[in-house]
Amino acid sequence: MKLSLSVRVAESFRNKKKATLTIDELITLAKNNGYEALCMRASQAGTHSSTETIREKSEKIRASGLTVSMVTADFAVPMNDHHGPGSLSNISPSLDIATAFGANLIRICMKSEDDVARAKRASDEAAERGIRLAHQSHFGSLFETTAGALRVIEAVDRSNFGIIYEPANWWCVGQDYGPEIIKRLGTHIFNAYTQNHRFNSESDVYLDTWTQGRVGLDHIGIWEQGGVDSEAMFEGLHAVGYDGFVTVHQSFAGVMSIEESVRKSAEFLKPLMAKR
Repeated sequence: MKLSLSVRVAESFRNKKKATLTIDELITLAKNNGYEALCMRASQAGTHSSTETIREKSEKIRASGLTVSMVTADFAVPMNDHHGPGSLSNISPSLDIATAFGANLIRICMKSEDDVARAKRASDEAAERGIRLAHQSHFGSLFETTAGALRVIEAVDRSNFGIIYEPANWWCVGQDYGPEIIKRLGTHIFNAYTQNHRFNSESDVYLDTWTQGRVGLDHIGIWEQGGVDSEAMFEGLHAVGYDGFVTVHQSFAGVMSIEESVRKSAEFLKPLMAKR
């Protein structure tokens, strides 16, 4: 497994459009803490960005020795609203962003059954360029439940279409995210995200889920107890021979020190990634 840092660590939980760190600061943070890649999002560069901006940031990442594990090419996908699936109808701009950053994986969004046919067409176009598409196990989407995720993966039925396995979202809605579901997902896992929460019904931070209604949360470090069982997560990933990226996807801005949290996350994850 390889350790990746999402640029989301420098975004606030609610505002996914503005970054609190520059690409230079994120590169330094990743390099100083042993990360091998950045997971790029539109808060740094995306389909709205100029060609010059994309080229400049891509060159900086390459020069640092880091790679790009995945791109989320527009703001609508992580916003997970009704605009989220829009890129499926015109995947070319997202493919261009992935190509510019040397990445072969793009995050997409699916909200309705109509998106299955769009995902098939988008996957076919992506395959022509050697690029894969993946959907996060995300609340308020067709992947909010494990059954829904497995059904959609089967329905799309493309070898370059898979899932970004992220246990915290499934934990929040009471889904099994451990070794058994990982075995069922198998080679369809294209990326693994890590973040962590603790239930708090009084919190002003919440998720509006389809199956559990509004779920109140506190953000806690990946290394803290009371949320996701990371041992179970990595037991499953090792069992299926997963050797892709493990991406720190936590939103730290405005919650805790970004620099300290990025360091602690790496220190916590590296032994789990290596464990056999």
